[in-house]
Amino acid sequence: MTLHDTYDPSNIFAKILRGEMPAVKVYEDDIALAFMDVFPQSEGHTLVIPKDVTARNLLDMPPEKLGPFMLVVQKVTQAVEAALTPDGIVVTQFNGAPAGQTVYHLHVHIIPRSEGKALGRHGSGGMADMGDLEKLAARIRAKL
Repeated sequence: MTLHDTYDPSNIFAKILRGEMPAVKVYEDDIALAFMDVFPQSEGHTLVIPKDVTARNLLDMPPEKLGPFMLVVQKVTQAVEAALTPDGIVVTQFNGAPAGQTVYHLHVHIIPRSEGKALGRHGSGGMADMGDLEKLAARIRAKL
């Protein structure tokens, strides 16, 4: 996919926002939805997506919505840190297929990192157990 293209409302994140696909939710308000990544790169890998926008990536995000969205990203990142006490946290976002983007709805990855633990590959590896994800989400929700 090119960096600039038409927003596809059938993408998996749009379906999650409409309630057509399940997600293990961590946080939700009028601005954003945070949920557990089902193909986590590390324990606690969380995604944050904006609501009520058709932004495929950061470049498409309306400027007036970007600031409030990033405040939610920060809030969720703080909760992940408080719940899981990692040694570090990667907060990242991909724009276009060559940059690693695989779902074309703006999303931010919050990836806890621990010394000596390898990071899984983005978008590959096995699907996580939903029960395990719910337990992690509950720990993170408790810190919000």
